[in-house]
Amino acid sequence: MIISVVLAIIIGGLSLWRSFSQKNEGDAATEKQTEGSVESTSPGIRMNARIQKENGVIVAVAARQPFNEVITATGKVEANADRIAHVSPRISGQIVSVVASLGDRVTTGQTLVVLKSLEMAEATNRSRLSKTKLALAEANMTRIRTLVEKKIVARKELLQAETDYKIAQTELQNDRERLSLYGASNSNVHGSSNNKTSLPVPSPISGTITEKHAIVGELSDPSKSLFTVVDLSSIWVVVDIYEKDLAKVKRGESAAVTVDAWPDLKLTGRVTYLADVLDPATRTLKVRVEVANPDRKLKPEMFARVELVPAASAAMTLAVPEDAIQEIDGKKMIFVADVSGELFRAETVVTGRSSGGMVEIISGISEGQRYAIKGSFILKSELKKDELEGGAE
Repeated sequence: MIISVVLAIIIGGLSLWRSFSQKNEGDAATEKQTEGSVESTSPGIRMNARIQKENGVIVAVAARQPFNEVITATGKVEANADRIAHVSPRISGQIVSVVASLGDRVTTGQTLVVLKSLEMAEATNRSRLSKTKLALAEANMTRIRTLVEKKIVARKELLQAETDYKIAQTELQNDRERLSLYGASNSNVHGSSNNKTSLPVPSPISGTITEKHAIVGELSDPSKSLFTVVDLSSIWVVVDIYEKDLAKVKRGESAAVTVDAWPDLKLTGRVTYLADVLDPATRTLKVRVEVANPDRKLKPEMFARVELVPAASAAMTLAVPEDAIQEIDGKKMIFVADVSGELFRAETVVTGRSSGGMVEIISGISEGQRYAIKGSFILKSELKKDELEGGAE
């Protein structure tokens, strides 16, 4: 009897200890599951709020918003053809002095080169002779007017003197205009310069010298360009627009321009020209964007990216960030959350246009649904991991 009682006590103690141990293991498993990162369930991925925060998963409500379609194109920076000047003399002559060089910044009227011209000397002498004739004609007219007042000579002689004076005046004016047309200085035009053969050649615009062909001692004439001056404060960006986007591009619309050399610089321009002929090989049309370039950071021949925003493209539509969409098994998916915000299901969506990091959603989710706006890649990884573990089993 004593032995039986002792055995019963021992067996009962072992049973109680086993029950207590199983209970503790069950509680620990439950606690571990509660504190774990992710729980895989048949309809999707369950992730509590704390783990979402740790993994950067953010839930948002799908909503309609203004969606501007952006047409992106690449092109090349070109000098503004309306602000290019080829500098050449207006008459023939020999180059005696070059006072500007390649890369110099010049202003309107600044002398770039000086010529010595016999034609200039002849025009200057002719102007001075006309000036002398005018002085003599004026003196003769004054003398005859005095004689007419004293009734010493007939009035017809005064009329003749006045006519001669007007002719001399016209000849002098013509000679001065000829000198001015040649590009002579004011001192040459008005006869106060002793250097009758010197002809300065000025820059017609302000800008930068991009080409120089002037060499001292060479002969030059109006057919030879000595300098090319370009004003780079305004430049052109010429891009190729695909045929399908032509209806969306209009003259006067704004455009944003960026270049690799200055990635943080975004300049605003406007469309000023659309070509009339389509390139048959590429099915694209040349479009010109004029851009203000006050700091002259954009240089001709640079490659540029242009973003055109058609004015008629803005509309309210359902759109999500590009990062919210994941490709799974060749399909585009968005992780939709339930009411609690902790259970996520991968839903297939049909996308439309893309613009500014946003993607238009045509079908798959509807307005008001909650979805993972950030951290969708984490959810995708968990989903794929569960699929691999399920396959291994």
